[in-house]
Amino acid sequence: MRLLSLILICLTLALPAPAQEAGATITTENSADLDAAIAIRIREILRELEDYDDVTVTVNEGVVTLRGTATSVTDAAALEPLATRVEGVVAVRNQVTETADIGERLDPAIERFRARVDQLIIFLPLALIAAAVGAVVVFIGFMLARLRQPWERLAPNTFIAEIYRQLVRIAFVIFAIVIALDILNATALLSTILGAAGIIGLALGFAVRDTVENFIASVMLSFRQPFRPNDTVEINGDTGKVIRLTSRATILLSFDGNHIRIPNATVFKSRIINYTQNAEMRFQFSIMVGRDSDLYTTRALVADTVQDLPFVLTEPEASTWIEALHPSGVELIVTGWIDQTATSLVRAKGEALRHVKLALQDAGVTIPDATQSIQISRETPPEESTARESAKVEGVEATEDASLKRIVSAERDQKETEDLLGEDGPQE
Repeated sequence: MRLLSLILICLTLALPAPAQEAGATITTENSADLDAAIAIRIREILRELEDYDDVTVTVNEGVVTLRGTATSVTDAAALEPLATRVEGVVAVRNQVTETADIGERLDPAIERFRARVDQLIIFLPLALIAAAVGAVVVFIGFMLARLRQPWERLAPNTFIAEIYRQLVRIAFVIFAIVIALDILNATALLSTILGAAGIIGLALGFAVRDTVENFIASVMLSFRQPFRPNDTVEINGDTGKVIRLTSRATILLSFDGNHIRIPNATVFKSRIINYTQNAEMRFQFSIMVGRDSDLYTTRALVADTVQDLPFVLTEPEASTWIEALHPSGVELIVTGWIDQTATSLVRAKGEALRHVKLALQDAGVTIPDATQSIQISRETPPEESTARESAKVEGVEATEDASLKRIVSAERDQKETEDLLGEDGPQE
């Protein structure tokens, strides 16, 4: 039994030794073959790239060491991920630096330039065809926009007709660009161009917001004209006769002979009073009578006096009413209607007031004076004049209005000035 146990122990100690030596020998041989295969593989890759002729490769235990020079820092840095992708590489030591030779560093740039010249030569005929087709499309669009009949027939004035023409030109230019890009097989570039144009348009819109607002207001005002040339209007507190409507402003001639330029954006948003829209116009004034007067008879007398004036219309008829009681007397409001195309409003109002005053004086109605004057003098006051005021009705023709109309017409006859107003266009 002791002999059997001794034999078993000896066998156990003796068997692992030969196996360990055989394994160590096999591992060493496989590592060297693998390093050589890795080095050959990396050299073949660098030989195909043709940019790393000065780079040497050594491999030891799977660690790759790269030495030499490259034409640029970028090319040198690209070697490390390239070597790492080779099977069996454990690590990479990249010791490649950028070459100091100017000629070698310029060679890649020269090659790129030659390649681009070759591409341009190949691309040039197709580009010329695309440019020719685009030019033909643009020419057709511009010739179509130059026609007068379709656009002037569709538009209410020349300004809107020019907008139509400009839209046609823009549409044909965009169509030409799309066709040219499609010939060049570069339609994907169109979305980039449109996106950039949209951003630029948005920025310009914010920068010239007031100008754009004026332009849009001009278009709206020219479509639905709230006034005509020579109309008497009040816009934003300014009153005058309309000379013209331009693409930027509305120009009025004030009754003092001054030009008033109002931006169209302001005109479009403001309250507009057109005094010329209707020929009939009412004048109004107030007059004070004494408290002891017969108000019923006095009111009828005043209304009849105004109605009997030759320039006052019978329909609507003149009217008078009691407005208020004041400490000095009773206030009456008097109104009358005239044809403003033949009668001056201010002169008719003044003449009516004068005849009402004469009628009240003849009827013995007191016209109170709210002011009190104190005069200290030793001399005998002069006697009051007994001269009677004339009861003749003076002419109240609209001569001043006619003069202003002639001034406006003379300014509108200047052909070089633009005008968006038309006699036959739609009017609100």
